[in-house]
Amino acid sequence: MDLGSAAPATGAEWIGQPPHEELRRGERPQLPTDDPFYEPPVGFQHAKPGTVLRTRDVELAFLGLIPQRIKATQLLYRTTDMHDQPEAAATTVIVPAERGPEAVCPIISYQCAIDAVTSRCFPSYALRRHAKAPGAVAQFEFLLIAAAVAEGWAVSVPDHEGRRGMWGAPYEPGYHVLDGLRAALDSERIGLSQDAPIGLWGYSGGGLASAWAAEMSGTYAPELNVVGAVLGSPVGDLGHTFRRLNGTLMSGLPALVVAALADIYPELNRVVQEHATNDGKALLQRLHDMTTAEAVIRMAGKNIGDMLDQPLEQILNTPEVRHVFDDIKLGAAVPTPPVLIVQAVHDQLISVDDIDALVDTYSAGGAHVTYHRDLLSEHLLLHPLSAPMTLRWLRDRFAGRPLSEHRTRTKWPTLLNPSTYTGMLRLGLITAKVLTGRQVDRQPLSELDQ
Repeated sequence: MDLGSAAPATGAEWIGQPPHEELRRGERPQLPTDDPFYEPPVGFQHAKPGTVLRTRDVELAFLGLIPQRIKATQLLYRTTDMHDQPEAAATTVIVPAERGPEAVCPIISYQCAIDAVTSRCFPSYALRRHAKAPGAVAQFEFLLIAAAVAEGWAVSVPDHEGRRGMWGAPYEPGYHVLDGLRAALDSERIGLSQDAPIGLWGYSGGGLASAWAAEMSGTYAPELNVVGAVLGSPVGDLGHTFRRLNGTLMSGLPALVVAALADIYPELNRVVQEHATNDGKALLQRLHDMTTAEAVIRMAGKNIGDMLDQPLEQILNTPEVRHVFDDIKLGAAVPTPPVLIVQAVHDQLISVDDIDALVDTYSAGGAHVTYHRDLLSEHLLLHPLSAPMTLRWLRDRFAGRPLSEHRTRTKWPTLLNPSTYTGMLRLGLITAKVLTGRQVDRQPLSELDQ
């Protein structure tokens, strides 16, 4: 039951919100930081995690401009932050017009690479019609979300960074993902079955959030039927990634992480306040309002060490900073569901060595890991190229097919797999429908990767 229209057993008075009314022609949706929909009702902390607090129907559009003929419902739900305190988050749930042949409609939780602090990059805003979010990665990832819908599956797209854009925070991205699934399954308005098999999928920053969800699922939400998780280039070790990217063309990404983590960890914020130059502090503040692409462009080639009064390596080796980097590293728990990890050997952003180490950690802990270690692709290209393989693997998990015992660390490259190009043609057809605003019919990519 949606608590936007009912009183909880605790007796607290819930502040409900009526179903969403379509925006007037040309009117922009409010940013999540300004939209009252995202403000949880009084007493929400007494509800159990995953409880729906508010619902509304929304209109989605590719790049905010091309309206999509697709049914989307947004849910505000009760969840938990990294300190086990009550929090609220939102997810956008898309139900296909034509469902797959399964008796119960599967559901995918697709984690976008938000990779920013500003709420302009949250999927619940960036995917909406008239959203002004240039440089938000979620707007481009809608093409892969549409591919999952074309499988005949429902898709939950959570704001896994929460309401405050906690990019890089540990644990809570997993809580937000899992509670978003609880909310989607519990919502009478959406009408999904509690028995629905669940898959997780994300790449890069979305892969990191998906990994936290896979790690947390067994203890935090054991009742959810999570049958598989696809972790695309899931970062693994943000501390190593910071050192790898700082001073490069992609230095905006580690700078965004520092801006967010300084909000999360008081001890890191003290280090910033004591050792950052005035220009450095001002830049970190400006990063709170930048989309992912904007930060990458503005920070290209900049070295954070130039904004400190001590050598960067000396700062990174302080106990406060080492604690933060240790705390945010994946591998805190072993995933309960089987996982498919996709990683390019020649990835210019995420070190394959970090992902090799994560695979070893998961495998040593008893997790079932299938590792596609691609020899020819790079970071950006591998995500769409691996989509047919990813969707086939998830389809097999939904169908209950046995897992392969062949867990090789190096796979035949996707660029040399003929089915990749057949899948790209099908993805091209789906993309054409998205670009022209036509309904995305059932066109499974998964059937093209055999």
